[in-house]
Amino acid sequence: RSPKPDAQKEKGKKPRVWDLGNSNAKVLDYSNSATNGSTEACPVEEFDPDMALGDKNREPGRLYDLEYESEDEAEEEKVVQNTSKPSAKKGGLGGMFGMLKGLVGSKSLTREDMDPVLEKMKDHLIAKNVAAEIAVQLCESVAKKLEGKVMGTFTTVTSTVKQALQEALVQILQPQRRVDVLRDVMDAQRHRRPYVVTFCGVNGVGKSTNLAKISFWLIENGFSVLIAACDTFRAGAVEQLRTHTRRLNALHPPESHGGRTMVQLYEKGYGKDAAGIAMEAISYARNQGFDVVLVDTAGRMQDNAPLMTALAKLIAVNAPDLVLFVGEALVGNEAVDQLVKFNKALADHSMAQTPRLIDGIVLTKFDTIDDKVGAAISMTYITSKPIVFVGTGQTYCDLRSLNAKAVVAALMKA
Repeated sequence: RSPKPDAQKEKGKKPRVWDLGNSNAKVLDYSNSATNGSTEACPVEEFDPDMALGDKNREPGRLYDLEYESEDEAEEEKVVQNTSKPSAKKGGLGGMFGMLKGLVGSKSLTREDMDPVLEKMKDHLIAKNVAAEIAVQLCESVAKKLEGKVMGTFTTVTSTVKQALQEALVQILQPQRRVDVLRDVMDAQRHRRPYVVTFCGVNGVGKSTNLAKISFWLIENGFSVLIAACDTFRAGAVEQLRTHTRRLNALHPPESHGGRTMVQLYEKGYGKDAAGIAMEAISYARNQGFDVVLVDTAGRMQDNAPLMTALAKLIAVNAPDLVLFVGEALVGNEAVDQLVKFNKALADHSMAQTPRLIDGIVLTKFDTIDDKVGAAISMTYITSKPIVFVGTGQTYCDLRSLNAKAVVAALMKA
């Protein structure tokens, strides 16, 4: 016989009690503790700065370009080594004709010659996350540009089409209007007013995180920043910005800047009018002498009419100097849909006669896609707006400027 248990086990599951948990919801409600731009609720936090900075040898305040190691040089070295070795099997004429095989000399290109190459190029672009419609339009524009062109003596159809496509891609990523944030901030300083930047985008793309990275970059360039917590919808949005403010103040304490607090948070809790909070924050920044105001907004889907109306109201009422759309590098066709509908919604719901649209793009999570960088092409092609910042990692230093040639090299990699 099995021994009888001492006590009968209770049926049903017991809720786990976490060490830092609390069953009282009032303890977890921080919405009433509005700091109104004061740093009293954001004490300086002690933590390891190496975890927040990452690279110790970097130059403070510098925005590095995106880097991409191209394999073209290695391939060229292999070609030189292979061609330098004499062929033992074939004679001189045989080797020469073998090398000239596939080359087209003094011939004008026709559409029939380019179609097979363009089809492969289109599939390659789609595989690299370029929106399908945009890939087709790119190949069509390259075909029209090259049709009837007389080729060189030692060039192939493939190399000619590839070169033309690369030039077109670089031109797309280098739009006519370039956003120079530091120059514009200094211009606003001369007029004794804060430079205002509004961030918008869909849910979960990294608006708050990249806002903190841009804050760190501005602080290292000597500008004071006021963060306006206008995401009054998402749970934990204000607390997230409060944590970033504490950490940024720990990295750049007031004693390192002549007793001046370089970053503060202006927040009014949850459930309030975002446009009103932004207006109060800009007024507070003007009175307190802040150089830059970064307005964080709630994430919203491009099809949500009430939320898009609220965003258009915030932009129309406060007239920011720069409106940045934050988008993920992970998406392809979706990026086009988001940008087109965001711009359309801002135009439709704006109260101004000349509606304010998106001025630039922040491309996030760029380190997660390897060489599938097609979202950068899709976003700039559809709006002709520049990519101002590129977010690449998890530390405050992981902010980059777009290097068009590096992106195109990654895109054309086989």
